[in-house]
Amino acid sequence: MTSGQIVKAIKKAGWFHVATHGGHWQFKHPEKPGKVTVPHPKKRLPARRDL
Repeated sequence: MTSGQIVKAIKKAGWFHVATHGGHWQFKHPEKPGKVTVPHPKKRLPARRDL
């Protein structure tokens, strides 16, 4: 998966963009604890299915 595909899946799962640090985007969910960090842009990343 590309980072763009991962960002699209994260947003579809209800996460929203809260910060950008260098080449990393951080997302937060209104009901789930913690943040998700995605290196962006990146061509290939391992896929995780537990959003």
